[in-house]
Amino acid sequence: MAAYVIVEIETTDPEGMQRYRDAAAPSVESHGGRYIARGGAVETLEGGWSPQRIVVLEFENAKQARAWWESEEYREPKLLRQRAGHTRMIIVDGV
Repeated sequence: MAAYVIVEIETTDPEGMQRYRDAAAPSVESHGGRYIARGGAVETLEGGWSPQRIVVLEFENAKQARAWWESEEYREPKLLRQRAGHTRMIIVDGV
């Protein structure tokens, strides 16, 4: 079953976040993931949620998504992201 990594990002260092994006993409691809949404326009339909940026990644399953997140290849990009902004990240199973 497909699994999705959903990330809400608030950027505090745009240059650092650009370095993160450049470094993260190859690690996603090498773990079989793909970008479904990557920072497009966000429109709030209900509630008070107003995220600055949303990213959605698709992986074959949750195990593969977690393997990417825990990988040595993603270790440095993850640190770049954590220094360049505030994020919330979840894995959710598809249907």
